[in-house]
Amino acid sequence: MTNFKINFRESSNIQIIDLKGYLDAHTAPDFENAIQKIINNKQYNIIVNCKNLSYISSAGLGVFMAYIEEVRKNKGDIKITNMSSKIYNVFDILGFPLLYEIMNTEEDALKKFTKSI
Repeated sequence: MTNFKINFRESSNIQIIDLKGYLDAHTAPDFENAIQKIINNKQYNIIVNCKNLSYISSAGLGVFMAYIEEVRKNKGDIKITNMSSKIYNVFDILGFPLLYEIMNTEEDALKKFTKSI
């Protein structure tokens, strides 16, 4: 199994979370803490870059669902980028493209955020 890593970046007041490795029941709490940390800082525009994410379980998907309402209530959003087809298929089967903007590149998500700010 691949180690799970989270990296934080910021661009134009937009918080970017880079995910790497396996996001499963063991690592989902780390992802949850990462999003909670951003929200605690009253930052609600978040991009989750999945370029290096190799696996996601239902526990990982649950983290996305746990925070979207709070983020949007505060006039923010979570945009997801750079998914492999394998990861996208998991999101697609569960209907996530209806709930989230899933974009091909981080640059596309940044542009979308800057248009709405």
